[in-house]
Amino acid sequence: QVQLVESGGGLVQAGNSLKLSCAGSGGLISYYTMAWFRQAPGKEREFVAAISWTGDRSDYAAFVRDRFVVSRMNAYQAAYLQMNDLHPDDTAVYYCAANSVATRYSTKITDYSFWGQGTQVTVSS
Repeated sequence: QVQLVESGGGLVQAGNSLKLSCAGSGGLISYYTMAWFRQAPGKEREFVAAISWTGDRSDYAAFVRDRFVVSRMNAYQAAYLQMNDLHPDDTAVYYCAANSVATRYSTKITDYSFWGQGTQVTVSS
């Protein structure tokens, strides 16, 4: 059973950066598309970024494009989300997730069945 643990969240001022990490265990996440989602209070969980199992394909939500960078290191069973120029409306709990099917690429939340517990990111103005 794949288990995911996020870290790196915190409180930062607008314009600053944070790097989130996602550590996988219990299974070979190397063969799974990894994605980041976020959920703000009172809102639905939404897609942020995804990276293919080979690392050669990635997608971003329009609201983070050119500010966030998703990456992975399969040798360490890890995925990352570098977040730059953070805005107050980026405040949310950020979750990493692994696709439910090995090698399948998708940005749909319903295609992800392995989730971390989330890490809080708070951006002050």
